[in-house]
Amino acid sequence: MVLVKDMSFKAGQELKISGKAKSATAFSIDIGHDDDAIALHFNPRFDAHGDTNIILCNSKQGGSWMDEHRESCFPFQPDEDFKLVITFNNETFYINLPDGNMMHFPNRFGDDKFKYIHFGGDAKMYSIKIK
Repeated sequence: MVLVKDMSFKAGQELKISGKAKSATAFSIDIGHDDDAIALHFNPRFDAHGDTNIILCNSKQGGSWMDEHRESCFPFQPDEDFKLVITFNNETFYINLPDGNMMHFPNRFGDDKFKYIHFGGDAKMYSIKIK
């Protein structure tokens, strides 16, 4: 688990993440204001919670999860390096996946700045850059 607090991620900036999925059950990247206010929950699932090779995205407001979005494109492999680039504006998150495909997820908060980034699950993060 890695938690980044008080580092500003603003609309128009790129969040570049490189890492490796380890034992390949699932990992997650959360972007928001705190643990109860998550604008983007990005959760690739190799084999977890009854899901196999699916990317689940969601938001959490006031501590409650909202409607899930499921993406069947799954460009992750166990024990292989990956790179993601996440950008956003006050309407949409854009997630550039390792295979070059682009995912979209609504910015349900409508905010243009977040300071909470949390990495969890079975992945090792090598680098996190905001530019």
